[in-house]
Amino acid sequence: MPVDASSRIEAVYADVLRRNPGESEFHQAVHEVLHSLEPVLRKRPEYAEAKLVERLVEPERQVLFRVPWTDDAGEVHVNRGFRVQFSSALGPYKGGLRFVPDLGLGTVKFLAFEQIFKNALTGLGIGAGKGGADFDPKNRSDAEVMRFCQSFMTELYRHLGDHTDVPAGDINVGGREIGYLFGQYKRLTNRFEAGVLTGKGTGWGGSHARTEATGYGTVHFVREMLATRGEDLAGRRVVLSGSGNVSLFAIEKAQELGAQVIACSDSSGYLVDEDGLDLDLLKEIKLERRSRLDTYAEARTAARFSTRGSVYDVACDIALPCATQNELTEQHAVVLVKNGVKAIAEGANMPCTPYAVEVLREAGVLYGPGKAANAGGVATSALEMQQNAARDSWPFEQAEGRLAAVMRDIHTQCVAAAEEFGTPDDYVLGANAAGFLRVADAMRDQGVV
Repeated sequence: MPVDASSRIEAVYADVLRRNPGESEFHQAVHEVLHSLEPVLRKRPEYAEAKLVERLVEPERQVLFRVPWTDDAGEVHVNRGFRVQFSSALGPYKGGLRFVPDLGLGTVKFLAFEQIFKNALTGLGIGAGKGGADFDPKNRSDAEVMRFCQSFMTELYRHLGDHTDVPAGDINVGGREIGYLFGQYKRLTNRFEAGVLTGKGTGWGGSHARTEATGYGTVHFVREMLATRGEDLAGRRVVLSGSGNVSLFAIEKAQELGAQVIACSDSSGYLVDEDGLDLDLLKEIKLERRSRLDTYAEARTAARFSTRGSVYDVACDIALPCATQNELTEQHAVVLVKNGVKAIAEGANMPCTPYAVEVLREAGVLYGPGKAANAGGVATSALEMQQNAARDSWPFEQAEGRLAAVMRDIHTQCVAAAEEFGTPDDYVLGANAAGFLRVADAMRDQGVV
């Protein structure tokens, strides 16, 4: 009897809504994936019969814990920590930690769910997880951040291991935080287990090109998309949201490939420099001074900083949303299309709302979803794990070369899967289908676990 894929998907989604109330971002991520999998289940009914989709939308493990710590004045604070270990079908759980004040379980689950498909697309042996805490490291001293990280790791360490779960950094978790976390893990376990965290310093087990990887990889993916239409980045006007690591290194790679990057943003507003952004000045302001973008406009009179409107109001050929989820709305998409945007690739996780994606697709804009376009970060983390396992360290050129190869392969997988399931040029379906097939085959092989 043929599988009614549509009814099966609707039933799974209804169950997700019932069992995960109030977690709108998780619902959104699941809905997008399930919708893409209808043609897959119609063509491969054995996946539906094995209830692989029903199993895939339920995390293998969810860990919530208390994080008490003291500030420099001796006052006690209590935060909440999270780790969602979603899928280990392809390898140890892998995914970042973020420290943001409004973090909740629904956000962590959405990120971990997306990570399943992203990690599968890399072709490397990594499962999927995500975590973090509702802690804001901004305006905290190094000592306060250290004490928080040590308290956080004092609980989390029992759930980690280089063959179990390997976190990395994410929003507000950079080299400083990874160092503090690793130090506490080493202290608690009495083991220098280099492969238990990625994003480490290059002097003690980190990989060259890891800091640059997400931004570089996003631009590599854009280049591959443009190449399908016989185009490239040379001379293209590019705008980005955000001005953290992802955005800064996306700017760097886009400029290296000949693009004119003219605008970026932060939480205070957006910056436009029609002459092209001065990357050295930007890095100084954001990485060294930890200041706002209005400081850039004060230093370069040709630039302008605005707190009104959006960076997506700036006319461009390519837009790279690199800040946070659901930042690019339907209204932004309409403006971008009106201004002639040709390609959009997500440097952040799910930064485009569903209605925005619909506008872009109807307009024929090349659209690279985050699970494909920003997979360079986790791919290089997996390459860091390879180096750690071999007690080896690759030069920057070798690490970046491997990154570029992974991004080309991800693009190829997306295109092939979209064609196989009847929607050529649909990178959303292609990424979801290709990632699902790799995970689903592993799940079938391993039995009902």
